[in-house]
Amino acid sequence: MRELSANVISETVARLCIESNYYLGQDVVTALEQALQREESPVGQGVLQQILENARIARETDMPICQDCGLAVVLLELGQDLHIVDGDLYEAVHEGVRRGYEKGYLRKSSVRRPFSARINTGDNTPAIIHTKIVPGEQLRITVAPKGGGSENMSRLAMLTPAAGRQGIIDFVLEAVDKAGANPCPPIILGIGVGGTFERVAFLAKKALLREVGSNNPDPELDELEKELLERVNRLGIGPQGLGGRVTALAVHIEQEPCHIASMPAAINFQCHAARHKQAVL
Repeated sequence: MRELSANVISETVARLCIESNYYLGQDVVTALEQALQREESPVGQGVLQQILENARIARETDMPICQDCGLAVVLLELGQDLHIVDGDLYEAVHEGVRRGYEKGYLRKSSVRRPFSARINTGDNTPAIIHTKIVPGEQLRITVAPKGGGSENMSRLAMLTPAAGRQGIIDFVLEAVDKAGANPCPPIILGIGVGGTFERVAFLAKKALLREVGSNNPDPELDELEKELLERVNRLGIGPQGLGGRVTALAVHIEQEPCHIASMPAAINFQCHAARHKQAVL
């Protein structure tokens, strides 16, 4: 059995917090550049140019892409033959978030009591941690900071099986239309279908981690993604909600089996600052 020090985990999480907030992924940059070529609205073109310039400045000067540096969402794939030593796994992740948000001068956005004394925790903890046990002796860490503007537009519905494919399309289009400019388009839509009430929300968030522009390996879902992207962009919301052809850069769907009486569906909105970085220890 392999051993891994908790301090190494903290150091890695800290680094990923900084890198994810500073350096926009090349897949997102490429999608924005392609969107600029497709956009016909002069205002929309100007917005996309500013977004790309902002990403360049952040990358070259080591500064956050956005003032909202998000809650720290951390996904762990823990090998069943790996033994964590010198500390607790989750506390190591929280400590990494503390170090990263302090060292990287990242805005701390976590409040301890949601509906009463909304006092900032001061270090952006606790992290939002999702863990999957997998074969092997490695630890895969993905840090995906999630800002409030896009997260607030997210939706979940317990649709009936009779709603079918069209029900999912109607649910997505209505949510995007109502969201308008609030999630800072151009957006990426993570959509979860199936599972249970709590599982479908995670599927929607997980869908956002797929490379932007990549095809869904499931042909049926790939076809639905393409149709949804085309129909979302026909809404005319455009970059930053100022009108245009490019409202969304991508639609990604994750699906799982569900109960015979249910069809859960969830949408996790992601703004153009689609931030996530990964490391394997």
